[in-house]
Amino acid sequence: MIVQRVVLNSRPGKNGNPVAENFRVEEVNLPDNINEGQVQVRTLYLSVDPYMRCRMNEDTGSDYISPWQLSQVVDGGGIGIIEESKHTNFTKGDFVTSFYWPWQTKVILDGNILEKVDPQLVDGHLSYFLGAIGMPGLTSLIGIQEKGHITAESNQTMVVSGAAGACGSLAGQIGHLMGCSRVVGICGTPEKCLLLTSELGFDAAINYKEGSVAEQLRELCPSGVDVYFDNVGGDISDTVISQMNQNSHIILCGQISKYNKDVPYPPPLPSAVEAIRKERNITRERFLVLNFKDKFESGILQLSQWFKEGKLKIKETMINGLENMGAAFQSMMTGGNIGKQIVCISEETSLLSL
Repeated sequence: MIVQRVVLNSRPGKNGNPVAENFRVEEVNLPDNINEGQVQVRTLYLSVDPYMRCRMNEDTGSDYISPWQLSQVVDGGGIGIIEESKHTNFTKGDFVTSFYWPWQTKVILDGNILEKVDPQLVDGHLSYFLGAIGMPGLTSLIGIQEKGHITAESNQTMVVSGAAGACGSLAGQIGHLMGCSRVVGICGTPEKCLLLTSELGFDAAINYKEGSVAEQLRELCPSGVDVYFDNVGGDISDTVISQMNQNSHIILCGQISKYNKDVPYPPPLPSAVEAIRKERNITRERFLVLNFKDKFESGILQLSQWFKEGKLKIKETMINGLENMGAAFQSMMTGGNIGKQIVCISEETSLLSL
């Protein structure tokens, strides 16, 4: 059987911006037979995420993420349906996910890398398992639980940068659900600002491309900032940190402004900002959600419950077609998405009645 796949065509260079042309689509032959322990799956949805930028380098700079290889199939978060199984845990028709799903229309996988998912948890929206009811949701929830130190009814103010993205759009809502009295989002378009305040429950939003972020922050956070969910790093974060209170906390989720630059992670702060951080005893610890696997199951159930109760609104930007994986990745890295960026490879019609 002939299937399509996406391979890494070229590397952007450690300091370069990724473009769609760094990827290419090619056809490959899928074997007719599968071995014991394997399954054949049809890919439904694939995820593109900021962390993937370092996988485009020869050296990821990380001991837990391996680089993509030139002319080899690219992989990442994916969801699919089993078409044939020789693995004891799976049968035809099961929905499964993996963090290492090849960017391929159909694929034969070792069943041990797959996890079964229950469509009921997401009311049939399987792509949510790649977003709000998956890794980005867990990153936001566990990050806030572990590093945010939020106490209900203590009048804490939270600021979220990259607030209209996959994690940011959830983090602000979770901040409120955990007890923050005020949540302010920072993003890059008027459309995103409006979405945050009109649909996602943010108390206010700042467009960092218009006017002074420092002045708007002072106005919108008159009591200072107690918790900062940092998705971007760079100048925006330096501005937020300078307005943080004594003994406040930074949740270091991502540093997308630095991902196309060859700097260590997390990037060091400018000396003046680092001096403020030390003087005010602001915590800024590296946070890696994979270190909290024992909290994944309860976290997914909590996120699903909030979603079903209407307390967690989920936003996605959906692009169709495997041939658009590169374009989707480029768009996500430049803020073209609202909520989670997903690529639909094929649809599963049996769930439309859920």
